[in-house]
This record gives sequence, structure tokens and C-alpha cells, in this order.
Amino acid sequence: MPTLSRADLWSLEEYSERRPAFRAQVLAHKKTRQVSLSEHARLYFEDAMTIRYQVQEMLRIEKVFEAHAINEELEAYLPLIPDGHNWKATFMLEYDDPQVRAQQLAKLIGVEDKVWMQVQDCDRVYPIADEDLTRENATKTSSVHFLRFELSPQMIAAVHAGASIHAGIDHPGDFVSGVELPTAVRDSLANDLQPGRLN
Repeated sequence: MPTLSRADLWSLEEYSERRPAFRAQVLAHKKTRQVSLSEHARLYFEDAMTIRYQVQEMLRIEKVFEAHAINEELEAYLPLIPDGHNWKATFMLEYDDPQVRAQQLAKLIGVEDKVWMQVQDCDRVYPIADEDLTRENATKTSSVHFLRFELSPQMIAAVHAGASIHAGIDHPGDFVSGVELPTAVRDSLANDLQPGRLN
């Protein structure tokens, strides 16, 4: 599966020249990598291209050019690239008004564990959330979470055979019975999965 190394990155000078075209390419790509679950909840699925863009942007903003510092950025972001048997997503709770956001995040503690993905008639898959650090406390959850959905070989085979994919939330604060992913998103997520032998 596609991954990312220092050899894949452009220098600051080259990225400056390539950035407008690459940014346009990434923005178009991201449209096939997201799904709105509700008015305020959205999944942004990561892959090698989206993470490369994030790394290049961080290096640009921080003016990083030393090898060890570039490697540190890569180490921070590489866990967000799918491994061939999972989907990895940034889960965002989006509220424009700070007061409303604070009130809602207090009601949504634990929501990151209640997001699910389902391949056609297979069992729902709940995520492994926030493996790098805890993003909620006793009074509120975070507006950003990182989720990993692990799929069985049967699920992966079904996706490659054209199965539909649904996503939802089983939390009383934001219950979503199920949203079918558009074809373009479904096909993009299929590219994250490596076909293999069934158990």
C-alpha cells in the first residue's frame, strides 16, 4: 500500500513552486475522502496523499529543512496512513459558535467510540480512537478525533466486489442511523484496502 518517506517529499524551494498545482490536486482528492454524518459531524478519511500534503504544509510553515526534523514530522503523521486492512479518519465535530460548541462537546463525551462503518450486510465496525493521546476529559470531548476502523478479509473482499458502505453514530447526543457513502467516496476508500486471502 502507498506510504510516505522523506524521499517522497519536496524541498521547501521545490514545494513552493509546486504548491499551487499540488494543493488543487489534493483539494479535489479530498472531496472523495469525506462524508457528512450529521449537520455537525464529519469524517475526513486520510491516505498517503492527504498526509503528504499535511506534512509538506507543516514543513513549509515551520521552515523545516533538516533531516532529523523532517523525520520527526513523518513519524508523527505516518500512523494516519491506512495499512491496507483499515480506514483511518479524522472525525470532526464542527460548530461555528464557541458557546454552542462548548455546550455540545459536553453532551458528546464518548462519541468518538460510537462512530461506525459498515460494509453492506457485514457487522458494524467501531473504531479504535485517539491512539496517540486522550482527547476528552470528564467534562467534555474534543472537536477533533483520530479513528482507525479495522476490517476483516471478508469485508475487504466485499468492498472490492462493489459492496455499499454506510457510516453512522450510535451516541444519544448525535444519533445517525446510517449514511450511505457516495460512489466516488466508496471507490476512493476501496483503494485503501489490500485484497488478500480469506480466512
